[in-house]
Amino acid sequence: MSAEAAKTEAAAAPVVEKQTNCPACNKPLKKIRSYYRNNKLYCTKKCWKKATQPKEEDKK
Repeated sequence: MSAEAAKTEAAAAPVVEKQTNCPACNKPLKKIRSYYRNNKLYCTKKCWKKATQPKEEDKK
């Protein structure tokens, strides 16, 4: 029974999707030019800064 229980637990585990696009500009990520910060991949440092700055809507 324990082998069957282990199989069902492994099947029920959530699948983590691989990040394919930059969260700031939505461009496809390339392995050579990726910038990793705060558990996310960005295409460049400029996009990371853009994503971390408060939006204009929040300033008003």
